[in-house]
Amino acid sequence: MSRQSATAFAPASIGNVAVGFDVLGHSFQTIGDKVTARRVATPGVTIKRITGTTVDLPLETEKNTAGMAVLSMVRDLQLDFGIELEIEKGIPLGSGLGGSAASAVAGVVAANALLAKPLTLLEQLQFALKGEQVASGSRHVDNIAPSLFGGLVLTVGIDNPNVKQIPVPPTVRCVLVHPHMVLSTREARSILSRTVDLSNVIWQTANIAGFLTGCFTSDLQLIRESLEDVIIEPQRQVLIPGFPAVKQGALGNGALGCSISGAGPTVFAWCEQQNAEAVRDAMVAGFAAQKMQSDAWISTLDAVGARIVD
Repeated sequence: MSRQSATAFAPASIGNVAVGFDVLGHSFQTIGDKVTARRVATPGVTIKRITGTTVDLPLETEKNTAGMAVLSMVRDLQLDFGIELEIEKGIPLGSGLGGSAASAVAGVVAANALLAKPLTLLEQLQFALKGEQVASGSRHVDNIAPSLFGGLVLTVGIDNPNVKQIPVPPTVRCVLVHPHMVLSTREARSILSRTVDLSNVIWQTANIAGFLTGCFTSDLQLIRESLEDVIIEPQRQVLIPGFPAVKQGALGNGALGCSISGAGPTVFAWCEQQNAEAVRDAMVAGFAAQKMQSDAWISTLDAVGARIVD
């Protein structure tokens, strides 16, 4: 007999991972969103309540990422029952941590648990993408895929995506520092130039190749030399007060690399485990110098994605 209710947790995610704009992302297990899905007799999808770090989000199904993702499931699968959702936000709004993606993923994973024949991860990804589009205005997978699959994820293609989990050296940790400000994905994308110098394309291509090779071979020095964004970060850093000092603080304390998480304003750094606390403290100090408070976390990069927790 199929379940009557299920609660799913979807982790936060770091889009782009500096060198892989819209194709690379990795999950961050310390924080995330939860969605509870319940079978109801009324057709369609309704959102009962939203709690947590952000509550002023749309309750209208088609304007909410989790709501729209699950509604697309109900419609496409022609389910003979409706679904009621409760959303618990653990990811700050406009943080660059994939909050809209996590809600969409958690909603789909919870609803999938109610089905007599569960969907594959790739099928769930396609429904989650429809929800993410509500928030960002476009279909991109660099937050959806890592939140769903877990770990460091490379995704090639949109309509028929190929999703591959990339191994990460076990001693690597990710530090996240979120300044108390909001930066919308739409705004951060609107400032990007539509043309790029050929020399920077070559540089960035070498960086993503070197970064992935470093991950596969556990070559920390190659990761250090490659984890640098020469296309997107130089444009977006102007939107984040204190970013140069935050980045320099991380690198000066042993970070392998430091850049903007997704659209920002959160900044992430990769480092070895023994340097994680020093890197975190230096990044927090960089924002504090701009009189900005921030929240900070340290996490492993375990290849664990969204999952049922109740």
